[in-house]
Amino acid sequence: MIEHHGPGDHAAGIPAEIFQQRELLLGELQLDPAAARFPANQVQFQVGNAQAGGLRLVGCTAAEQGPEAGQQFGDGVCREQIGAIFFVSVTGLSSPSVDARLVNRMGLPRNVKRNPIFGLGCVAGAAGLARAADYVRAYPDQVALLLSIELCSLTFQRDDVSAANLISAGLFGDGAAAVLVAGSNVQSTGPKIIASHQAFYPDTQDVMGWKVSEKGFQIVLSPDVPKVVRENLGNDVDTFLAAHSLTRKDIGTWIMHTGGPKVLEASAEALGLPDSALEVSWDALRRVGNLSSASVLVVLDEVMRNRRPEPGTKSILAAMGPGFCAEILLLEW
Repeated sequence: MIEHHGPGDHAAGIPAEIFQQRELLLGELQLDPAAARFPANQVQFQVGNAQAGGLRLVGCTAAEQGPEAGQQFGDGVCREQIGAIFFVSVTGLSSPSVDARLVNRMGLPRNVKRNPIFGLGCVAGAAGLARAADYVRAYPDQVALLLSIELCSLTFQRDDVSAANLISAGLFGDGAAAVLVAGSNVQSTGPKIIASHQAFYPDTQDVMGWKVSEKGFQIVLSPDVPKVVRENLGNDVDTFLAAHSLTRKDIGTWIMHTGGPKVLEASAEALGLPDSALEVSWDALRRVGNLSSASVLVVLDEVMRNRRPEPGTKSILAAMGPGFCAEILLLEW
């Protein structure tokens, strides 16, 4: 269940040469272009519209499902089987969070366990999958719902002409993705999540994140991001695989977060992979840009729908984000 919205004019007035480097394409936006013309993005605007925009992104799906008990989601899962919701976002805040609104709108069980997670950024899609998998290991008769909503256009700062803001304006887009993670006693056609691993890199908090002020969320985006990926990802993947008596040669498919051209190049270099190994991620980057936490889920969706590996194939799904940190999952098809 993936949805992304069409291009906005948020890049108006930004020098074209910024976007002519390294296949850097404009992300796709949900923000009303008129709203982007405010002199500065204020906190009230950002917080208030996170809820409304998030519900717009997933509202059509909720309406299609309807509130009637007994209706089914993908793989024949009934809403009564959903025991937990993991809601991830880094681009806006609301209270109650968006997942609470969806419990009402979609008629989910009253005892569903809500887990809104803010602040993990780009790594949250992978981390959310890992936390949902942890949950269903404890409750194998249940299903966990992972929901990612990222409205990157809410964070656009029109009066910020820094390189970080100009680059992020062209790279990031708006989107939402949802994944059902089923326990071992629930029939499912998706890949099995064998294990997960998170690696935290000390003293890298200034590599990526937000500077929060009265104007809203101002991007912190260091040019060192590819360097951190290049120096750490390969060793982290090798350590994780070794714990399961595997090596990179045992991995048939790589499902990587679409961090940007330089990040994908650094990922391939760190893992010793040819460019073709990350083709699905490159295609997603060209098509919709970087959707923050939803990006790796968009890549996963493409693999599941159109490039499904043979049964028994093992895959690595990975993303990196603020902290700085990485989340790595081992999948088996």
